[in-house]
Amino acid sequence: MEPQSTKGHERPLGRPWGLKVLGGSPRLKRPLPKRGHPREAAAARMSMQSTNPLKPKAPHQPPGIPKSPSCQRRHTLPASEFRCLTLEDAVSAFEIEREAFISVLGICPLDLDEIRHFLTLCPELSLGWFEEGCLVAFIIGSLWDKERLMQESLTLHRPGGHIAHLHVLAVHRAFRQQGRGPILLWRYLHRLGSQPAVRRAVLMCEDVLVPFYERFGFHAVGPCAISVGSLTFTELHCSLRNHPFLRRSSGC
Repeated sequence: MEPQSTKGHERPLGRPWGLKVLGGSPRLKRPLPKRGHPREAAAARMSMQSTNPLKPKAPHQPPGIPKSPSCQRRHTLPASEFRCLTLEDAVSAFEIEREAFISVLGICPLDLDEIRHFLTLCPELSLGWFEEGCLVAFIIGSLWDKERLMQESLTLHRPGGHIAHLHVLAVHRAFRQQGRGPILLWRYLHRLGSQPAVRRAVLMCEDVLVPFYERFGFHAVGPCAISVGSLTFTELHCSLRNHPFLRRSSGC
């Protein structure tokens, strides 16, 4: 609440009540310094200036408002970074995944131990998007060596395989509806395409998500052999040879 004006109710400073001023405000005459040595005059001026400091006060941030992370980390961490995940990122990835999937499916594609398992065996098949050093979106994959996905493909990594199985793509809730999922997927497929041993990307998803992945070159090959409880999925494949991202000229 703004303070109420007290104009008309507060005694004016410098003159008593009832004094009518003609021709402007009365001025108090300051005694002139005695003439003397120039150093004495300079000292008198410095004494007068010291009573009215001109140095402005430093602004203070209102209490309760934390400093922006960008102010704290601008000189130590990049504003936006894409890199493979490490074991140190496992807990952050699991927290994002759990919030994204539990409310919708009631389960997570990977539990924390499985995330650590894949980040130990094949971290090069993961990709994280970091803002100010914090993970905001990620993909975790592994290699598979069969034509179609099977139940064991959920937990296995086949080093000699030529198929990249995308286990999970998740975005932090505070960064959704910003196009980050598509950008991250494009970058991930581009990285896979630069690995000569990887010829195809595969994943399984609910039917409602099939149109989303078709935008990136995936096509449905039929019902997936994997089911989780009462949930069923569609299996999608994407050839990494002559993929559209090889001709994509955008900065994604």
